[in-house]
Amino acid sequence: VNGEIYNHKQLREKLNSHQFRTGSDCEVIAHLYEEYGEDFVDMLDGMFSFVLLDTRDKSFIAARDAIGITPLYIGWGLDGSVWFASEMKALSDDCEQFMSFLPGHIYSSKQGALRRWYNPPWCSEKIPSTPYDPKVLREAFEKAFSKPSTGILVLILLAVFKRLMTDVPFGVLLSGGLDSSLVAAVAARQLANSEVACQWGSQLHTFCIGLKGSPDLKAAKEVADYIGTRHHEFHFTVQEGIDALEEVIYHIETYDVTTIRASTPMFLMSRKIKSLGVKMVLSGEGSDEIFGGYLYFHKAPNKEEFHEETCRKIKALHLYDCLRANKSTSAWGLEARVPFLDKEFINIAMSIDPEWKMIRPDLGRIEKWILRNAFDNDKKPYLPKHILYRQKEQFSDGVGYSWIDGLKDHANKQVTDAMLINANFIYPENTPTTKEGYYYRTIFEKFFPKNAARSTVPGGPSVACSTAKAVEWDAAWSENPDPSGRAALGVHASAYEAQKGGIAGKIAIA
Repeated sequence: VNGEIYNHKQLREKLNSHQFRTGSDCEVIAHLYEEYGEDFVDMLDGMFSFVLLDTRDKSFIAARDAIGITPLYIGWGLDGSVWFASEMKALSDDCEQFMSFLPGHIYSSKQGALRRWYNPPWCSEKIPSTPYDPKVLREAFEKAFSKPSTGILVLILLAVFKRLMTDVPFGVLLSGGLDSSLVAAVAARQLANSEVACQWGSQLHTFCIGLKGSPDLKAAKEVADYIGTRHHEFHFTVQEGIDALEEVIYHIETYDVTTIRASTPMFLMSRKIKSLGVKMVLSGEGSDEIFGGYLYFHKAPNKEEFHEETCRKIKALHLYDCLRANKSTSAWGLEARVPFLDKEFINIAMSIDPEWKMIRPDLGRIEKWILRNAFDNDKKPYLPKHILYRQKEQFSDGVGYSWIDGLKDHANKQVTDAMLINANFIYPENTPTTKEGYYYRTIFEKFFPKNAARSTVPGGPSVACSTAKAVEWDAAWSENPDPSGRAALGVHASAYEAQKGGIAGKIAIA
């Protein structure tokens, strides 16, 4: 088992006739199988990937959590054997075909196929109609948790609290952006009244990394001071990031441009965090996918397409942000937990009428307005107003436009015009369209030369982290191959010009 089962104590109570041998949260998996057979996975609340062998008949099952927070790959040998691994590199020598194990699915050796166990209503992409009504959300949770709630606010509180159930030193990856700031603010409040506070002290640790002089470093420090954390600020240079690229691609196992741009600073930061003795961190991935927080959502033509795009983004998280968050940290033995990807939170948040999520400047609604509004409490504010309503900064752009430009300049020196022109002959599948993409692809192919490996990375055009389908929202986007947030709307043009003048940015951990 790779992962964490947050509701293992409640599950143990259901299995009161079973004799447990350890206090491990993952031991419940074997007992649930013994009690319920293969139909138990939807009872698990957590992040996980596992393979379970039934020694009675030598059958086995494998399963992955609802969103794909923890990595899992499945492969097939020429002799008909089936293989599983948490890293693709473990399968490349023995399997001719392999792929990323689909999130929310289970594989049964008895059936010889994958089937979906996670079937929430939003997976059908049917347009939800539940109004954004705190009272409705509150009543839905009063029964489940037997205490008053305030809709999205309480869902976040519960999601964070579950992830604070740990017996190891931990902290929060803080960028000064909305999502990581909310996670840090909620964690700081919960920690003060939890058992964990007695073990490790009541002051929460927060971590950020960036190029020196970053405005976002200042924002992260401001949030840390406001919520009262012990803040750790790390710096890196563009050259240090470039020097780490091969190692990053080896560990992350992708050639996706945006993922590599964002993974590199996170990889460097994780090494520094682990050296402090910290073993677990909370991170803010997932919010932008759930609430349509990326800048390109400004161009969503209607609520139907807005919702369908959020569904596509959530279903692809295991190939992008989850891949980055897990592998950038686990490369150094650090565990990342993501409260926004709590299964119950996603189900409720995705049931809200997407009309409430749409960006409506005429109504004063910026991206992720319903999330910001849920935490807008003047009596006991979680965050300063200007942080709470700060505009979205895409992950790799938040590192600093000088970081992206440094990567492009380096790639331009490694890849000639002729090489890029002939890219479709060298790489006919997911052909790179930029020198930066070509450069990452050459590194990836060195480590993972098989056809099956390159097929694990999604392709297609993208603007500001959009899916290929959303590129159709604006005809001009098809002419811009840069997946950076600066490509959408031109909303950060002034910041880009300022940073080109020498002001570097910082990592923006969603």
